[in-house]
Amino acid sequence: MAYYPIFIKLDGKTALVVGGGRVAQRKIETLLEYGASIHIISKELTDRLKQLVEAGDIRHMGENFENKHLDGAFLVIAATDDEKLNHEISETAQKRGLLINAVDQPADCNFIVPSIVKRGDLVIAISTSGKSPALAKKLGKKMGEHFGSEYEAFLTLMGFLRKEVLKMGLSQDENRRIFKEIVDSNILEDLIHNDRDGVKSTLRQIVPGDVVIPNDLLMV
Repeated sequence: MAYYPIFIKLDGKTALVVGGGRVAQRKIETLLEYGASIHIISKELTDRLKQLVEAGDIRHMGENFENKHLDGAFLVIAATDDEKLNHEISETAQKRGLLINAVDQPADCNFIVPSIVKRGDLVIAISTSGKSPALAKKLGKKMGEHFGSEYEAFLTLMGFLRKEVLKMGLSQDENRRIFKEIVDSNILEDLIHNDRDGVKSTLRQIVPGDVVIPNDLLMV
């Protein structure tokens, strides 16, 4: 089966996680990182999940899954060690048109979770379409070695520059030229070496006018 790659905004969306073990914990920690509101169903919770419940970061909705727990959910993750239960959760969720991932049960998923390399706003997702999560993880590790913190700094700088350039009212062609030249320049290398003067010099040659760049945007 071919999967359509997509990035979803989860801010304010409810994710229901059924299961309270280490796998559920990993899923929940990632979902929290992306702003999801977590509801969890499980008889037992890891120590970390107990801490998150006590802190009010996630809501423990009960010990046993019931259909009513799907009310208001945007996506569902079945992460129990009971394959039959995971399947039942999947069937019920899909009847409601919800996004469902049943851990290690591809046939019960209508979405899969890729291996992720994240550097600030740079997010690289790697998937083997469910064939080998271990390979996806290995490839993610290799990718992570090639994309360092300089990419996070570069995107923060680009976010600032994009706003400043668009304010200038230039043509779309000119905007595209400027942004392409910035990306093709040696700025990434200068950021690696914390060469602020090098970054500023390069931008003076590319960006028209006098854009004042805060120094905190020029450090990795």
